[in-house]
Amino acid sequence: MPDQTTTEIREAVRERYAVAATKSAGDGSSCCGGASALREDEQAVFGASQYDGVDAAEPAALASLGCGNPTAVAELSEGETVLDLGSGGGLDVLLSARRVGPTGRAYGLDMTDEMLDLARRNAAQAGAENVEFLRGEIEAIPLPDASVDVVISNCVINLSGDKAQVLREAARVLKPGGRFAVSDVIADPDMDAATRADMQQWTGCIAGALTRDEFERELVAAGLTDVEIRETHRVHAHAGSAIIRARRP
Repeated sequence: MPDQTTTEIREAVRERYAVAATKSAGDGSSCCGGASALREDEQAVFGASQYDGVDAAEPAALASLGCGNPTAVAELSEGETVLDLGSGGGLDVLLSARRVGPTGRAYGLDMTDEMLDLARRNAAQAGAENVEFLRGEIEAIPLPDASVDVVISNCVINLSGDKAQVLREAARVLKPGGRFAVSDVIADPDMDAATRADMQQWTGCIAGALTRDEFERELVAAGLTDVEIRETHRVHAHAGSAIIRARRP
């Protein structure tokens, strides 16, 4: 972790994603920045390219944030309540809302006003009525204990300066038997110090990533069990995208 404080990291992340949301209203954005700012190889491993069967031209897809597709592995069922940590432009919330149906509910949590505005517009355009976007930080989820069936997230936990607290909060809001199913970046154990100290790499989803062993240890410390971590593709010379799943006993 770089020398910056958690607050400084949070503000750097907020600033970058506010710009991404603003760009997306006009020319589209993808994970960790606007699509126009991504190299061709980055577009292949981040953003809407990770979704099969989703129209890349639809507004929520243009604003997609992520290194995977957590809704594809969350095994959502009719009537469930889902929470997306760092919901960005709302794509994963809208996909979840369709899967849980009118008797279920999908929450999106984001700290960036510009992203929340964008997500709410996308939800209105999609005609989604079983969704709600909340303003807040993933280290302090504004929902009661044991209130959701599934917690998802797409390439966001790595952006936090206090990942242990994020995972404790995720465990807190899960109902007994609830599921944790996220896509995130997993760092190789040999990630170099220069990359770790680069704030641009931090806000770009790389420098703040936990290793596989660190992520598993923090999930267990948060009280979650049945941990499964499976790398899906490489996103950096020293990091890969992974599906991370666990369960609250």
